[in-house]
Amino acid sequence: MTPIESEARYIQPTYTRQPITLTRGSGTRVWDADGKEYIDCLAGIAVNVCGHCHPKVVKAIQKQAATLIHTSNLYYTEPQIKLAEELINLTGLDRIFFCNSGTEAAEAAIKLARRTTGRTGFIATENSFHGRTLGALSLTHKEKYRTPFEPLVPGVSFVRYNDADAIAEAITPETAAVFLEAVQGEGGIHVADTEYLKEVRELCDSQDVLLILDEVQTGFGRTGAWFAYEHYGVLPDIMIMAKALGGGFPIGAMASRNDLQFERGDHGTTFGGDPLACAASLATIDVIRSEDLIERSKTLGAYLLNRLQSIGSLAGNRVREVRGMGLMIGMDFESGCSDLVDLTRERGVLLNCTADTVLRFLPPLVITKQEIDQVLSVIESLE
Repeated sequence: MTPIESEARYIQPTYTRQPITLTRGSGTRVWDADGKEYIDCLAGIAVNVCGHCHPKVVKAIQKQAATLIHTSNLYYTEPQIKLAEELINLTGLDRIFFCNSGTEAAEAAIKLARRTTGRTGFIATENSFHGRTLGALSLTHKEKYRTPFEPLVPGVSFVRYNDADAIAEAITPETAAVFLEAVQGEGGIHVADTEYLKEVRELCDSQDVLLILDEVQTGFGRTGAWFAYEHYGVLPDIMIMAKALGGGFPIGAMASRNDLQFERGDHGTTFGGDPLACAASLATIDVIRSEDLIERSKTLGAYLLNRLQSIGSLAGNRVREVRGMGLMIGMDFESGCSDLVDLTRERGVLLNCTADTVLRFLPPLVITKQEIDQVLSVIESLE
């Protein structure tokens, strides 16, 4: 059987996969089983910020794998402590909890908010996506994800995005936290207005409500800053991260203020923050810093956005808007864009369609201007 036939037989049918089997990657490029080459403009869904198989990340994983892979959290390990210190310096927060994914980080944030406030209510926004486990799913807006698994965690209210007044109206004495994305990823690349997060920060302070920011997709240079909230001059009380944190190796984390702490036994994980994942993460952060990938994201992201907006303006009514921040850009079409994903793949560029109508661009931050021009030529050829 082919891999595609075997997948249909042996694996739960939870994914709509593109009909290629990827076998190798290097930098921004991947190759399929037939040897065809593609520019990867999805980067494992904002994961491979350093590109595929960056030599420094590979070397760090190899070295750690030959030294110590796993111990559980019953013991101290140096890579975990080093990474925690690094993340505290980067985030401006005080405490780190390690886990394995963005969804797990969201679950930790929900529990910490309840534990420290004694309240159970949350406010999230329309078009939000925070994960698929029951707690994180309760904060995820899309009905098709939620309905089959109800009843979910109670006490969650959804309000309009970019509307601080709507949050103010939704706060009750039982509200523990407001849960937001500075740029909504799965929801269609919706960018927070300039004053929105500042207004929400002030509102949370005045109402003694926690502000939790989901930086799972936006973190580690994706938007042209280490974290998207830096563009707005705010600091959350709790922040969650994953995806690019490990440069391709699974790891998640929650950062929080010093006064927001679990007690021993409140939460835990077998694999979270294991030496191998932390070594991969430390190497990824080193690459981002040493290769100035945040500035590349900012500069090349502005170039890509401007060019896509020009292409969109020539497409008539078909393109409603092109929006984004850094190398996190969405091209919003009047109707579905899954056909465009197929066409770009056939022409050597990997993209995906999110929120049904948004063609999403999340290339590795190591992408070059020449490669962006290649991608743009493919997009122009679709018209």
